Amino acid sequence: MDEQREQDMLDQARQRMLRNDLRGRDITDPRVLRVMMEVPREAFVPEGYRHQAYADGPLPIGAGQTISQPYIVALMTQLLRLDPECEVLEIGTGSGYQTAILARLAARVCTIEKYDELSSQAQDVLRKQAIENVRFRVGDGSAGWPEPQSFDRIILTAAAPSLPAPLVAQLAERGVLVAPVGGGSSQTLVVAEKYRGKLIERVVCGCRFVRLIGMHGFHQ
Repeated sequence: MDEQREQDMLDQARQRMLRNDLRGRDITDPRVLRVMMEVPREAFVPEGYRHQAYADGPLPIGAGQTISQPYIVALMTQLLRLDPECEVLEIGTGSGYQTAILARLAARVCTIEKYDELSSQAQDVLRKQAIENVRFRVGDGSAGWPEPQSFDRIILTAAAPSLPAPLVAQLAERGVLVAPVGGGSSQTLVVAEKYRGKLIERVVCGCRFVRLIGMHGFHQ
């Protein structure tokens, strides 16, 4: 298949994703829809999976990790209620796709990845996408950002048994945290807002993520 034909097919698949999997469900934020249309998901998946880049399902990216389905990426981004002044902490850089979506909507993203090879790959892709407002670290994301800082928004892209205390501590007053919570093969997607130092939580839906391994996550 020549490059132009492949790109045309990918563009058509991206339009279908937007129409059927995002607008066709409950993604209504116009800024989220715009960025999901603009960021090329195929750039963040392994070469052998490019033709599946806009299917509404997760794909393997190496190190036993996955890139989340487009709908979940859009839903979690919408739940964050981002604005252009937000400082965002992302736990689980993965492929860098969610990072790219966040970076297009917020002032800055700080992202932590457990696996050095995934962080390096994500940095390469984001550099090619001319996304420069991201800081990267490799380490235990369940322990939070290694330098003292508070964040307006925090997102976990791996499931924790409960909301990790260090992340709750780094969430600013009136900040919003979105995370999959629970064990086993499925979890619940939780959105929490900090008000007067306490979290007000609500469950959004069921979900399925890889586990967050770390001191304040799962041990294995």
